[in-house]
Order: sequence, then structure tokens, then C-alpha cells
Amino acid sequence: MNRAFSRKKDKTWMHTPEALSKHYIPYNAKFLGSTEVEQPKGTEVVRDAVRKLKFARHIKKSEGQKTPKVELQISIYGVKILDPKTKEVQHNCQLHRISFCADDKTDKRIFTFICKDSESNKHLCYVFDSEKCAEEITLTIGQAFDLAYRKFLESGGKDVETRKQIAGLQKRIQELETENIELKNKVQDLENQLRINQIHTSPAGSVTPKSPSTDIFDMVPFSPISPQSSTPTRNGTQPPPVPSRSAEIKRDLFGAEPFDPFSCGAGDFPPDIQSKLDEMQEGFKMGLTLEGTVFCLDPLDSRC
Repeated sequence: MNRAFSRKKDKTWMHTPEALSKHYIPYNAKFLGSTEVEQPKGTEVVRDAVRKLKFARHIKKSEGQKTPKVELQISIYGVKILDPKTKEVQHNCQLHRISFCADDKTDKRIFTFICKDSESNKHLCYVFDSEKCAEEITLTIGQAFDLAYRKFLESGGKDVETRKQIAGLQKRIQELETENIELKNKVQDLENQLRINQIHTSPAGSVTPKSPSTDIFDMVPFSPISPQSSTPTRNGTQPPPVPSRSAEIKRDLFGAEPFDPFSCGAGDFPPDIQSKLDEMQEGFKMGLTLEGTVFCLDPLDSRC
């Protein structure tokens, strides 16, 4: 039995979509442990990992240590491994990081999956004794993967490339804003120089240039951050102060606040959403392989 899972239902799923998307499916199992593996997929890879962890578990059992019991909670958000009594989460494996899942087709107890660790980026193989429901658990993980992939597409996964293009356009707008500010400063410098030249070239006794000064087009120069004028109004009172623009709010060429495609309300997305989207896209693109194989290869593989 070799099931290559390529996001298609090659077998009737055993749970409703709502059970995995709005809740989770719990399973009780014994946790033999996890170990680093070199490859994200492969029957031989997990077979060696199972043999290694079973050998380590036999040594611990001979020392009087029992195999710890855990609770598995499977949903579209991942596979959680918890303490069955305290409900403390020991491991949280996101589905797009799980690349391979296999169960023992002989005794229906042992099952394992390979997951890429979120911190070290190493591939870890987790091994469990599931009390004769190994195949059901691997199918449940497969169904959760299928639903999670569909949800990823519906929630914007298709637009990863579009988001990158928008980010590029956003960067270009910021560059144009900088160029625009530099051009405004140059125009202001030219106007100031022109006014100084006009004052120096005016004959003695001539009428003082009209105030406020004008530019080369006889227009009052506009400056969005010009200093407050102290010229009194006709009734002798000072005009109300002109509110200064906050330096924290940047504007684009058209006077509008730049559009940020990745911030849809405060706290909706983490700061590194783009890298996370790329990571999820890559993980789902790799797919999840479900496989039934034989792990009990020698007397050492007897019941733990």
C-alpha cells in the first residue's frame, strides 16, 4: 500500500471538513520520541528512524522508564502533541512543514511523520505507538493537509506573487517620493537665490519688494512645511497657527498615505508575513506523501 498524496482525495476521508477546520480530531498514543533525519521523504529514512528510536526506548524500558503517553490533536492548523493530563503542548507541527507520513501495515500500531523544525530548519522524524489505529491517523493528517492547502489558496495563497509585485511597486513609489522631495528642495533654493539677487540688484531708494515674496511666475511659493508667518491680519490679531504635518506620516506623490498591502488592520498579520507566505507556498508545493510500510523487521521491533 503506497499512497502518494498530491492534494487529491485518493481515498474517502473519514472526518467532516468542519471537524478539522473548526475543531480537531484527538488521538491517544505513546510517544517513542523524535530524531533528526537527512531527507524530508523516504521509506528507508523513516524505517531507520523507527529502529533507532525503538532501540533507545528498549534501553529506557530496561531501566524502568515507561513510554510516555501523549494526546494528538489534528486539525488544519497542524498536529499538536500534548500531555494528556495537563494539556501542555510539547510539540506543534504545522502541516505545510510535514512532508512524509507512514504507518505500519502489519500491526497497525506504529506510525511516523517527518516535519521540518521551525527554529533549526532540520527535518525531524516523530514516531508513535497508536494502539492499532496508525492508518487512520495518517489518513487524518492527509485530510487535514488537503483542507489546509485549500484554505491557504482561498485566503490569499494564490496572490503571493501578486503581493511581491505590489511590494515592488510600493518600493518604487517611495523612491519617487524621495525624488519629489529633492526636486522641491532644489526649486525652493532657486527661488531663494532669485529673491536675493533681486534685492541686491534693486536701485537705492526703490520700493521694497511686495510681501509676501513671489516666485518667478509671480506666485506665492508653496511649501508644505513652511514656517509660520507672523504677519498680523487686518484687524491686528495674529492668524491661527498652521498645523504642521507630522513627520511620522509619509505621503506619496499624490498626497495620500502609502498603501501597505501587508497590513490589513493592526495585528492581523505578523511583520514577516511575506516570508511566512513563501514558506507555506513552498511547503504545500512539496506535498505530503502518505505511505504504508513494514517497520517490524527484527525481534527488537516487538511491542514496546
